Amino acid sequence: MFKGLRTVIYQVDDLEKAKAWYSSVLGKPPYFDQPYYVGYNVGGYELGLDPGASETPGQGGVRAYWGVDNAKETYKRLLELGATEHSALQDVGEGILVGSVLDPFGNLFCIIENPHFSLGEEQ
Repeated sequence: MFKGLRTVIYQVDDLEKAKAWYSSVLGKPPYFDQPYYVGYNVGGYELGLDPGASETPGQGGVRAYWGVDNAKETYKRLLELGATEHSALQDVGEGILVGSVLDPFGNLFCIIENPHFSLGEEQ
């Protein structure tokens, strides 16, 4: 049985720089901080930074959307912190806003504001 999203891991080539950037984006330090992996608790889910994987940083084929309360403010803040636009923020229907940026390490970082989704509800 699947329980839902637990962890999203981004490949980074400079762990210290990535840790500083994500700590700024998330507004808190990592809960797990080792030379081989850094992990953040984001609303009960893990955002991980992996400097040692054989893959290189980049957009890859997977999109994980991080839920936010205000997509417009969050998208603007990500750009101010050094991310670059990948997909402009857009309303995809029924008030759901999505957008994506590339973090300074080339990873795709997606956000979603979905007024219809509640983490506690069984689907």
